[in-house]
Amino acid sequence: MKFRAILLFSTTLVLITSCLHEKILKLPITLQKGYGPFDSSFGGISPYSNDENDPWKKTHLKVSGVPKNWTDIKIGDINTDIYQSVYQNYYLGNITKEKYKELQNSWNWVPDSMNLSKNPIKCKIAFAFGKDSIGELKMVVDANNNHDFSDDNMFNPTEISPQDKNINKDSLAESNAIVVNFERYSNNKIIDISVPLLIIHMSQYNIFMCNFVQFATTNLNGEEIAIRSNNFLDLSYNNLGVIKVDNGLDKGEKVNYQKVVAKNEYLEIGNNIYKNLGIRKNENVLVLEKTNLPKNKLHSTQIGFNAFDFSGNHFKTKTPISLDSLKGKYVLLDFWATWCSPCIKEIPNLKDIYGKIDKSKFEIIGIVGDSSKESLKKIIEKDSISWPQILSTESNKIKESYGVQGYPSTFLLNPQGVIIAKNLRGKELEEKVRNIMSE
Repeated sequence: MKFRAILLFSTTLVLITSCLHEKILKLPITLQKGYGPFDSSFGGISPYSNDENDPWKKTHLKVSGVPKNWTDIKIGDINTDIYQSVYQNYYLGNITKEKYKELQNSWNWVPDSMNLSKNPIKCKIAFAFGKDSIGELKMVVDANNNHDFSDDNMFNPTEISPQDKNINKDSLAESNAIVVNFERYSNNKIIDISVPLLIIHMSQYNIFMCNFVQFATTNLNGEEIAIRSNNFLDLSYNNLGVIKVDNGLDKGEKVNYQKVVAKNEYLEIGNNIYKNLGIRKNENVLVLEKTNLPKNKLHSTQIGFNAFDFSGNHFKTKTPISLDSLKGKYVLLDFWATWCSPCIKEIPNLKDIYGKIDKSKFEIIGIVGDSSKESLKKIIEKDSISWPQILSTESNKIKESYGVQGYPSTFLLNPQGVIIAKNLRGKELEEKVRNIMSE
């Protein structure tokens, strides 16, 4: 009997393990040139600091071959994967444990699963800029990553104006991107990667910006899935966006940003719902987890899903506020910070909306992150903010629950607590509130 009991237990364990494995899907990804169906953003790049106390000084690339006739020369680098680079520099002793811990905390990131060697991999790309003999701005990028600019082409940085809202980034990248090379760990070995890099210059602000012109694709049950990394600002895939490519998209058309599925959000394919667990770079796969729960039982920060519950105290009255206590009303969750300029500019619009709405049917809840009590109190008094404010803290972790990466971020909920819109501001928010209140 004892043997049979052990056999039955073992069989049950195998079945449970098998079911768990069937829920986890690993889909091989293929890297593609371009932005695909995604809109793209640019991130700023800066030259190295001359400060002798700069904690990053030991991590600066040692390069040669800058044109001798240039003046006002500045040198810097572009990180393809800042997480991997920082971890490796800590591993090699180039940055202190204190600095590393500071970055871990600020990024909410712990790279326990990385496999690195004692020899630094080339995950950064050097650049230099200066003025040539006639005073014209020139740039050079270490495209082959040999830390020598002498065998690379000099060029005039692509100029764009911040006022040009209708610029076609796909065409811009096709005409001006430079193919650069770097190294990455994949399947426990170092591999070479080539990727188009687009660098632009805004002379109005004298800043350089760039992005990586690359996305990835995979396939599930005949449906194409596209993946981007951090709005094309790096290739870490730690902050990724995933979409099912709609056959209705015309060539060159971009998907609505609100349909992009972030890590730990849900992807709907056919009659199934999958949780996006992210990219495993070492295995070169997208990991999805199939869920058997219906959509109305799932919580996410996506439109059409239940919002995450939260609880905190009203900043002024100290009375508790929770999502459950707001059921029956439309609710705007406004995540903001006291130092955020666009957030401060939005206050008059929110005041105008709040003064007009029926508060028995609609409520605004400000959730303030990364800000002090003193600064919040000062702004509430200065701008006469009358709608409830909650300070997101280490104890309530409201900002973290909603995965807020930047400010302002807004979520509009219906009376059942389902998200019906995201990141509305200004006239767009005013119009949406007017429409739902008139229904």
